[in-house]
Amino acid sequence: MNDEPVGVQPGLLELALTFNKIALASFGGGLSAWSREVVVVERKWMTDEEFLSALTICRILPGANQINLAVFVGIKFGGVLGAVASCIGLVFVPMVVVLAMGWFYFTYSHVPAMKDVLHGMTPAAVAMTFAMAFKTGQKCLRGPIAIALFTGIFVLSALLRLPLIEALAICGPAALWWGWSHKPKAAG
Repeated sequence: MNDEPVGVQPGLLELALTFNKIALASFGGGLSAWSREVVVVERKWMTDEEFLSALTICRILPGANQINLAVFVGIKFGGVLGAVASCIGLVFVPMVVVLAMGWFYFTYSHVPAMKDVLHGMTPAAVAMTFAMAFKTGQKCLRGPIAIALFTGIFVLSALLRLPLIEALAICGPAALWWGWSHKPKAAG
């Protein structure tokens, strides 16, 4: 697999349609996995490294991670209008669908099959998240330091339930030092 983006400059409509595709393909969760699949693998707009860096920034910032990612990608390729187009693509059609589904759910929530359907969707969302973690982990978790940093953040946030910002405050300085000390030197 080629890790280099193809250098295509998507237009506003393509940004909107791409993020709409991501949103519609990931009902029930897994937006990060679908975003990576479409932006990195299918469209080749970013490398895995660029995507992971963007996703990390988007998760640290306040707000919804995927809206932040849509803004990030939109600005990269189309400035402010690109960010607006990406966000509209990500939100508009799913919002209409969720409104319709919400009406349907609250109208028929007394039917036991409704709960069964929702419980059945959960494993698929979790599996897609693990699949993305596995695929990206193979590329970025190389060496004992990277694995130790990953493990530290995982233990602090997932097992000890520290807020992400506190876990990053604890492990972040070591991660930054390690990242900068292992950054490839510029040629020339």
